[in-house]
Amino acid sequence: MTGHHAGLKLLDDALMDQLRDQARASPRRRAVHRFHEHEEPVQRMLNALEPDSYVRPHKHEDPDKFEAFVVLRGRAAVVLFDPDGKVAATVVIAARGTTRGVEIPPRAFHCLVAVEAGTVLFELSQGPYDGATHKRWAPWAPEEGTPEGAAYLADLRVKLGL
Repeated sequence: MTGHHAGLKLLDDALMDQLRDQARASPRRRAVHRFHEHEEPVQRMLNALEPDSYVRPHKHEDPDKFEAFVVLRGRAAVVLFDPDGKVAATVVIAARGTTRGVEIPPRAFHCLVAVEAGTVLFELSQGPYDGATHKRWAPWAPEEGTPEGAAYLADLRVKLGL
């Protein structure tokens, strides 16, 4: 069975292929595979992300939580914003690059932008997960699934030279 072997949870090519295909078929153009339950103290998952997936800028606070990403396939830009929505820093992380991962501190507005099709990241964050408090959306960033959100992503990609 894909993803499990004698109790081990595998991050193998078959699972990443399946997740990539789910992301490509999804209206959100991304897909998540959780290795954890929401109540666990350590959240572990795979994220597959396509270049046209808009991840609305957000931060994790109250409770403060870090978020760490390691790219297993492809490339992604991690974008940090100042409180007013100006780009404060950008780091490109790549499976075959000199920087393969990043940890984002609590209270930092950020988003991910896939640079290559088929990008897959391993994500690690603090739990437990509570949908009501997990993310604080950036008030200056449009909602996901809207024409404004798609335009915001397109503009951000131009600003970042992507």
